[in-house]
Amino acid sequence: MANRFILNETSYHGAGAVKEIAGEAIGRGLKKAFVCSDPDLIKFGVTKKVLDVLDGAGLAYEVYSNIKPNPTIENVQTGVEAFKKSGADYIIAIGGGSSMDTAKGIGIIINNPEFADVVSLEGVAPTKHKAVTTFAVPTTAGTAAEVTINYVITDDAKHRKMVCVDPKDIPVVAFVDPEMMSTMPKGLTAATGMDALTHAIEGYITAGAWELSDMFHIKAIEIISRSLRDAVNNTPEGREGMALGQYVAGMGFSNVGLGIVHSMAHPLGALYDTPHGVANAIILPTVMEYNAPATGEKYREIARAMGVKGVDDMTQEEYRKAAVDAVRQLSHDVGIPADLKEIVKEEDIPFLAQSAYDDACRPGNPRETSVEEIAALYRSLI
Repeated sequence: MANRFILNETSYHGAGAVKEIAGEAIGRGLKKAFVCSDPDLIKFGVTKKVLDVLDGAGLAYEVYSNIKPNPTIENVQTGVEAFKKSGADYIIAIGGGSSMDTAKGIGIIINNPEFADVVSLEGVAPTKHKAVTTFAVPTTAGTAAEVTINYVITDDAKHRKMVCVDPKDIPVVAFVDPEMMSTMPKGLTAATGMDALTHAIEGYITAGAWELSDMFHIKAIEIISRSLRDAVNNTPEGREGMALGQYVAGMGFSNVGLGIVHSMAHPLGALYDTPHGVANAIILPTVMEYNAPATGEKYREIARAMGVKGVDDMTQEEYRKAAVDAVRQLSHDVGIPADLKEIVKEEDIPFLAQSAYDDACRPGNPRETSVEEIAALYRSLI
């Protein structure tokens, strides 16, 4: 069976990358942008950095900001109507996963109106047409939504997240500019950074992993491990490293899938509005221990990439423990809580476990699991 790999058509990296937006828009004959960005980014002037580029080039745009963390079906549907009224011919998504995911849903539905209910996009939907041309400008170093074929929309009515996987939704151009990430507070930097590490580790051990994806994931683990602490302290080197590391992780996991860390994190976001990166960071070490028997020698390379010394002299049990310990230490160092005691209620665990088992990320887990085993993992963290 052939392995498929999908990446952006073009990407720009480094300080000042957003300045290339005007040239890309003009060169593609695009006339008016539909700018998707969340209210906080607008309030704090982050979105304005891109709008200034458009203004400087005399390019028209309209801003859509009905976007919230863990975006909902309603956010997408109102965005579709706003796009139709705007006269725009392309989308610029500015933000983290919330803005990107909302923009992907809008872009797909505009060109595939039969999916206007949004719910029918869950899983691998049989869309026929590529999304509206989309430029992506990440403002967090974590989700890598600018280079993935995935997006996640919350169904408020059912308290669950819908994972949508569609090669037709990938942004055409990504502008990965660390200067767009410099205003992130420490907590958000830590959470999104651990989300990126989770992408890299889950992508590396997922059932669909192969040599090409392994190359990206190991390098991403290395970059993130050496950069995240500095990024939390807002150093230019740390920001630049995380901007690249999270993108490299996205290049990999978008093409091979994830596992039950993500499938367990998604219902926490849907039910409790838990930040996705925080949920992933808390769950990751515990699930790594659970998955270890199904990972062969891969934890040795994870430990090595995270800077652990002497891994070649360790037994399998020792290097597996070293990899998990390195993840726990990094999470602790950047201020992530150690457990779910302040988040999960015991009476909700049956619902959470079933939701996690039904999640689109679960089949990629390297170890076969069950609702009961997932419930036990949740309970071990409270």
